[in-house]
Amino acid sequence: MSVCGDDVVLGFKRLAIIDVEHSHQPLEYAGGRYVITFNGEIYNYLQLRTELIEQHNAEFVTQGDCEVIAAAYHHWGADCVRRLRGMFAFVIWDRQQRVAFGARDQFGIKPLHYVLTSDGLYLASEKKSLLPFAPSASAGDAGIDRAALSHYLTLQYVPEPNTLHVGISRIECGESFTYDPEAIDDSLRRKRYFHPEFVPEATDDPEALYRRIRQALEESVQLHLQSDVPVGAFLSSGIDSTAIVALARRHKPDILTFTVGYEVDGYSEVTVAQTSASWLDVTTIPTLISATDMMESLPRIIWHLDDPIADPSLVPLYFVAKKAAEHVTVVLSGEGSDEFFGGYTIYQEPSSLRALSSLPRPLQRGLRAVSALMPEGVRGKSFLERGTTPLTERYCGNARIFTEADKARLLKQYDPPVRYTDVTAPHYAASAGADPMTQMQYVDLFTWLRGDILVKADRMSMAHSLELRVPFLDTGVFDVARTIAPELKVCKGTTKYALRRALEEVVPPQIVNRPKLGFPVPTRVWLADVMYPWARDILKSSGADELLDLPYVLTLLESHRRGEADHSRKVWTVLVFCIWHAIFVERRLDPRPTPAVSRHTRSSAP
Repeated sequence: MSVCGDDVVLGFKRLAIIDVEHSHQPLEYAGGRYVITFNGEIYNYLQLRTELIEQHNAEFVTQGDCEVIAAAYHHWGADCVRRLRGMFAFVIWDRQQRVAFGARDQFGIKPLHYVLTSDGLYLASEKKSLLPFAPSASAGDAGIDRAALSHYLTLQYVPEPNTLHVGISRIECGESFTYDPEAIDDSLRRKRYFHPEFVPEATDDPEALYRRIRQALEESVQLHLQSDVPVGAFLSSGIDSTAIVALARRHKPDILTFTVGYEVDGYSEVTVAQTSASWLDVTTIPTLISATDMMESLPRIIWHLDDPIADPSLVPLYFVAKKAAEHVTVVLSGEGSDEFFGGYTIYQEPSSLRALSSLPRPLQRGLRAVSALMPEGVRGKSFLERGTTPLTERYCGNARIFTEADKARLLKQYDPPVRYTDVTAPHYAASAGADPMTQMQYVDLFTWLRGDILVKADRMSMAHSLELRVPFLDTGVFDVARTIAPELKVCKGTTKYALRRALEEVVPPQIVNRPKLGFPVPTRVWLADVMYPWARDILKSSGADELLDLPYVLTLLESHRRGEADHSRKVWTVLVFCIWHAIFVERRLDPRPTPAVSRHTRSSAP
């Protein structure tokens, strides 16, 4: 901990990766003028360090990346963040100017929460650290943000910059900020320094593009392997993690890999991962998860999340990270590939719906009226609805759990309604003029990726003091991915077409065109069977009935159990919220891990 006067305190718990014996934080620079706390890794820090020495005669007393950030800010000012290549959330206090400066990485890999009060500014990696400083329960419903809750019920996560607690927000991805506590206007001044833009380019030489993709990934993986502690990798049955392992193995032949599965047909990736590991000549260590494991671990998982995320793949991530932490301190993973290269099956939808979406609007309205008269489940009803609905209203990301009609039934207070278009509209506006698939990617970058994918990856790995690195989410890789034309993202029904062609000689042949699974979880099967009594008890005992009509959700659970309809995602979304409510609102559930001395300490921003 560092006390910088009577009113400024910076604290940090370190997971030492680079320059383990030094680079302790909070770290001082320039004779103590600057004090920095930094969570993450800067992969081009050696290059920046050399540049600072040659251009500015910068002096360093450590061999780590944290001091490089402080030096970069000292010599280059706020624009230094544009030079950083990696994952980061940091705060620098300038003792001389009495100003705080900080930033979050370009894609939102590392978190940074804040509360601005009349007493000043509070920042932390974990939201729970800020709860004592947040507005009190007088804000209503124990400080729960009702708009954020409505978005969660549809999207299965709380979209940035908000959280589920009133008054606690998040610095957004690609943002920097300054804070002057002595200014007349002592507000937090935020600035977007990075705005990802897709600029698809036609190419007469696709092979050249494939080489660029492969080279960018090779360079990124090599940079992400920098570490003074053991590095491993997650390995699923898909092309993304397999490619990362294949490229990492060139530099680290003995890299350990980790996979997860279940004893339920159609859900386990262990067999395929083991076959890939054999082909790549690496060792993979499997972890099998039972329904009991899932039920017992969920409260602690949700405690680590801070805000609820109703993505069942959190559970396998939690357990595969736990297993990996027994062997290594850093793992590489494949997140970000789908958003960069067009990997989601739904990206094919604009093409499949073109026959309807290109019709004159009056005719589309007529067809939509026809679809409204068709009974649920009738073939063609969904096709007519989707094809006559504008993309801006149809697509909100990879999850759409509760519809507006569902929420009117579920929420005790639905007026005024909060729609998911409130979240997506700015991103559609910013990408106006782009082709539909590119607009969908753009929306996913700012919603699904940073709201679900990266949050679960960071929290589930850090829960076990394991650093997770994502080589796909690299500015160098994005510089290539952003130029890929739509017809090379999805081609002939194949997603990530250009990426797959680029990796044909890198990954096993059976993986090149394998459909995406992504750590699937058998919640649909278990909620109708072994998890049914557990789910019913949670719904019957939850204090969240002040916000939600839980008897209605019980009817969905019963219907699911009888096999009348698949309500597993809806039920799971409410179950996760009920457990979150029991922990953070009712405070009758305390799943915090017992404090213990471990080989590592958790990395945290101030």
